[in-house]
Amino acid sequence: MSALGTPGLETPNMDRIAREGVLFRQAYVAYPVCSASKGALYTGLYPHTNGLRHNTRNYFWPASKVTAAQNDDSIVQRMRIDDRYPTLIELLHRAGYYTGVTFKLHVQPNDKFPYDEFIPRASGPAAAQFIRNATRAGKPWFLMYNTRWAHRPYRNSDEVGIGVDPAAVDPPHHLPDTPVVRKDWAEYLDAVQLADGLVGQALAALDASGQAGRTIVVFMGDHGPAFQRGKMAVTDFGLHVPLAVAGPGIPAGRTSDELVSEVDLMPTLLDLLGLPRPSLQQGVSISPLLRGETAHSARKHAVGEISHGAQKRDDGMQERSIYDGRYRLVYREGVDKPRDMNADLWRWQWRPSPRNRTYAETIRRRNEYPQAYELLRQVFPQKLSGKPPPLELYDRDNDPWELENLAGRAEYAPVVARLRAALAQWATRTDDRYIDRQSLARPAPATPD
Repeated sequence: MSALGTPGLETPNMDRIAREGVLFRQAYVAYPVCSASKGALYTGLYPHTNGLRHNTRNYFWPASKVTAAQNDDSIVQRMRIDDRYPTLIELLHRAGYYTGVTFKLHVQPNDKFPYDEFIPRASGPAAAQFIRNATRAGKPWFLMYNTRWAHRPYRNSDEVGIGVDPAAVDPPHHLPDTPVVRKDWAEYLDAVQLADGLVGQALAALDASGQAGRTIVVFMGDHGPAFQRGKMAVTDFGLHVPLAVAGPGIPAGRTSDELVSEVDLMPTLLDLLGLPRPSLQQGVSISPLLRGETAHSARKHAVGEISHGAQKRDDGMQERSIYDGRYRLVYREGVDKPRDMNADLWRWQWRPSPRNRTYAETIRRRNEYPQAYELLRQVFPQKLSGKPPPLELYDRDNDPWELENLAGRAEYAPVVARLRAALAQWATRTDDRYIDRQSLARPAPATPD
């Protein structure tokens, strides 16, 4: 968002939501990939609890049209929300809401997402028609307005003009600052601006409907960008997302630096709508923050997770990350086991039309940018023979791009111990059975300088 100060970017429609409500500068997802992030959003539960611990199949149609063979797919059977846990869509459906989703579903099983409408493309006309349909039905409504942008592939600036100048951008500092990376980052920001245009179309449709004054609007990303240490990484670049909420009873023009997790949104929305919450919720409602009733969140930490290999055999590395507003601790088990690398983070650059310029450029310029290359090796160890450290600690006040690992320094041992204990408490409280909680609770072994 340009409201967050991103150089070279203009997002007037996303910024409008922030201006008319509350902009959260410290919002985090629970898992930095599409399906698992959406599952946490829909349930108010962490992925290791709700069962959707990785990407799953995207069946963008009602449950009645899912075939037996599609439902028996091995990934669908492994990566799905447990029947015990209600989704936001199930609860809204039971409460009489008319519901719709655009572009993709990408969560399983479909019968836990009883949407009234599956709308192929996000657009102003589609949003306007959905609101008209809900109004004719005489029901309150909920629209999950997913946009195709800013997922790779981005528009290729070698072939078409884009809306961002590579000379005006500031690429993430863990990447090589070269013309090729600047071009790739500019193409990503161009995709963000395309998404902003779709946000504007939806807001215009809402305004035209006459229902804007009684509608809650939430704008949020579902994970970090498709660059190394972004998507599928428990770093800040992978977990930190924009979040703005506006609507009735929410005073406008405020910015909050309180920690917020996506698992907080389901209990928050149910509170704002006056609907009961499920008995098990791992998020905390931020409705008092939204209403201006308090300046402080009940949340002390934001936690993220990745279960590599979960789609097939649970034979991969486990990663957890805990952040207290200044320090981030990354904890790993099985660092010699496989680590998943999404295709859009590397493989697509081999196609004739470049899809991920940054991956190839980081390898090509590895002698000039050795730290960027080493970080990429850690992200993709089975391809580049790197080895992720079992423990990382970053001071984001002084190192916002998380480049200097402080975990082995004696003076930071108390910080490591404190965050490690907090992560162990979280793992016990949420019954994270995919990591060795006893090992996590033990003090970190001494590391030589």
